[in-house]
Amino acid sequence: MPPESLSEWQPHLAMQSGAAATLLGLVFVAASINLARIVSTTALPGRVLESVVQFVQVLFVSMLMTIPRQPSKTLAIEVLAVSSLSWALQLVVFARSHRARLANPRWWLVLRMALAHLAIIPFFVSGASLFFHLANAFYWAVPGFFFSFLAGLINSWVLLIRVGRRGS
Repeated sequence: MPPESLSEWQPHLAMQSGAAATLLGLVFVAASINLARIVSTTALPGRVLESVVQFVQVLFVSMLMTIPRQPSKTLAIEVLAVSSLSWALQLVVFARSHRARLANPRWWLVLRMALAHLAIIPFFVSGASLFFHLANAFYWAVPGFFFSFLAGLINSWVLLIRVGRRGS
């Protein structure tokens, strides 16, 4: 079992997974409303993937953390696997965005990369803490949840509001 009492974290993890699932739905609505504009713009499909990854990593990590009687090393490996896959997918998106040489200011991509890393690194630390049975392993996931939501919401705003304005 993880170092902290899992039962104390159940309400928080349930809230995280519910919010992530709801916001993931928002991404799909935003993408479907503006699908023609999104697919016709080089960088926007990547923004959709970024948003999906941000919310899915919260959903998966919080769901995995609620599996009863799971050994902490198993949970650690699962959290590290989700984090690694999330990180790899977003690095591909960032590389493609950089290679596209868009007219956007460079700091936009830097900000997106920073937010993604602020979301993923706490999950890596949480997974490592679980693996080594360190205290406060679940607390490390909290900033990961926060920054995942922040990054995902910013991308969702771009997909729903900013893209919609360009066509008006």
